[in-house]
Amino acid sequence: MIRALALVLILSSAQLALAADPTASLRPVPRGGDTAQQPVTLAPSGAIEQPAQSAAQDDAKQRGGLFSSLRPLFRSNKAAREGRAQQRLLQKGAVCGDIAIQGEPVGRVTGKIRGCVIENAVRVRSVAGVGLSQKSVMDCTTAGALKTWLEGSAKPALAKKGGGLKTLRVAAHYACRTRNNQKGAKLSEHGKGRAIDISAFKLHDGTEVSVLTGWNAQRFSQAMRRMHKGACGPFGTVLGPNANRFHRDHFHFDTARYRSGSYCR
Repeated sequence: MIRALALVLILSSAQLALAADPTASLRPVPRGGDTAQQPVTLAPSGAIEQPAQSAAQDDAKQRGGLFSSLRPLFRSNKAAREGRAQQRLLQKGAVCGDIAIQGEPVGRVTGKIRGCVIENAVRVRSVAGVGLSQKSVMDCTTAGALKTWLEGSAKPALAKKGGGLKTLRVAAHYACRTRNNQKGAKLSEHGKGRAIDISAFKLHDGTEVSVLTGWNAQRFSQAMRRMHKGACGPFGTVLGPNANRFHRDHFHFDTARYRSGSYCR
């Protein structure tokens, strides 16, 4: 009992000593090394005070030197490089940041029907070396899907036909209208710059095969079906002659996306 009482008195005395001298601390003090360090002291509140910075450090901060953040500098340099690269592509006729997509930027496009809007639209004249029969307005997502389809399906499908694919005959691109031009129908993807209709394919030897006649033609039916199937994936909606009476003479491709995956008929 006496020993326990003595221990309590000793601890109480130690606490009183610490309260009387706020600079005393049980926290470890940084050890000295080869490089001299400024001492770490305690404020009356017990918080650790940071060592004062030298005049040289303060001057460096004011001048935006090493002690200021380097991230904005790196971001600015990166943005400048990207801007110069984009400018070079534009000078070469590229849009969407892709040299394979040739055309010109259009900007924001609006129509008379609510929702007929394209942000950052482009007017495309050729994709992956294949010309379009008319300059077509669309967004960059659709232009990119068209490139993927041409390189992965259309060009390979017609590679051994008449010297290969030269031009796509475009039946429709951006148009502020309802689906299939039906009164009361929902807004078409054409009205959002997400669709393109292709009615025929012109080859390097001058041959032009239409979807209407080529779909069941012995020479081109296999290639037609390969192109139709290959569009399913790059595009969210793919419609052809077997879809309905509105698409007997052309392929409709758009980049609408569905939870269940691409819709292809």
